[in-house]
Parts: sequence; C-alpha cells; structure tokens
Amino acid sequence: MERKDFLKRGLAALGASAIIPFVNSCKKDITASSDTDTTSGTSSDSCTVTPSETAGPFPTHTPSSLITNDIRSDRTGVPLTINITINNSNNNCAALANAIVDIWHCDKDGNYSEYGGTSMQSTNYTSVHFLRGRQTTDANGLVSFTSIFPGWYSGRAPHIHVHVYSSDGSSLLVTQIAFPTDVCNTVYSTSSLYTKGLQDTSNSQDNVFSDSLANELATITGSVSAGYVLTHLITVAA
Repeated sequence: MERKDFLKRGLAALGASAIIPFVNSCKKDITASSDTDTTSGTSSDSCTVTPSETAGPFPTHTPSSLITNDIRSDRTGVPLTINITINNSNNNCAALANAIVDIWHCDKDGNYSEYGGTSMQSTNYTSVHFLRGRQTTDANGLVSFTSIFPGWYSGRAPHIHVHVYSSDGSSLLVTQIAFPTDVCNTVYSTSSLYTKGLQDTSNSQDNVFSDSLANELATITGSVSAGYVLTHLITVAA
C-alpha cells in the first residue's frame, strides 16, 4: 500500500457509519487562512493549541530509549538544527519547562528507520534508529536537535513528526511541522546529496497541512553550504 493511501483506505475499511464520528473526532483545532509558504513561515498570535495530527504509519517504537539531541546516526544530508519551543495555553502561553519532546522524520531518500521490507517502504531499516530522538524542554520551553534536512516521499510534503508529553509522561499533543517550499526547492535542486528532485506534493495539496499550514509552518534560515536552522513554536494544553 502506498503511504499516501494509508489514511484513506483505513477509513474506507471502517464503513460509512464509522467514518462520520471518526472524522468529526479528528477535526483540526484550527483552520488555516491563506498564508504565504515562504522561508519566514507563519504562526498564530493567539494563545491557541497547535493542531493535532496523525503520528503516521512510522512512529518511534520505544522513544524513551532514544534520549539524544544528535539524531543523525549514519544519515547524510544538508545539516539541520531543529529548535522547538513548547508553550502552555493553560498558563497564558508561558514556556513549558520539563516537557518531553519526541521527534522523527525520514532521511534524504524518504525512508524511515525502524520500518521497511513492506509495500509501504521497500528498503528495510527495521534494525536501526536514525533520525529519531527525545529531549526535555529547558526553562524557556526549548529543545534542540542536530539532524539533516529531510527528504520526501510520494504523497506527502516534507515534514517532521512531533509528540509532546508532560513531565510525568502523559501525552499532550501529536503534531507535525511543515517546511517552506522555497527552502525545499533550494535544497532538493542544488544539493548533490538529494537525488529525487523536487517534492511531488505541495503543502497546500498535503492531506495533513492543507487546512492548518498557518500554525504548522516552520521558520527556516541558512543555506545549503552552511546548513539550516529550523525554529518552531508548539502550543499545548498542559
């Protein structure tokens, strides 16, 4: 099964009577307005919880075993520093210290670690754990990871998955981070490490970001030669 059909076929298998309540329960918290998909990104000025998204078909199996800020392992690609700040909507959007933040994303070729050898991902990476990591927010609500600029796979715009937990391990939010199209175009068209060309799905066509891009689009600065820095704010209700 193609990854882009994963959600569609799962809902179809439930039947019409089950689909309606399921869809209603999974509606986004925010409907995005039409925003410019550029390097600077956009974010909401109001203290509103970031949209909840699917963890996808490739969540980390045991995230507690991957406490590291350098998640590259043996993966090559344009360097990417990932800075994520967690705010608490239940405390006037003050920074949330001691929150646990897990992230995961695909490599430059669009493959995930911990999975593979199936129709959804032919390359078998079931025994390795690259591009997955966990950190705890500091007093400013910040976590940082050292990674590479992710590639893409058919049917999805480039993205990073994020799962935020409270300090006691209770799940607060699963969401995703979108990438500005202009930066993706630069990386995929100029770096010799990325051989697939430009992504086949834009943020506006993506089934995750199409209605929530304003609150999930990261700010990215840098260059292919120097590497990039991603900055993103996620608001949870803790």
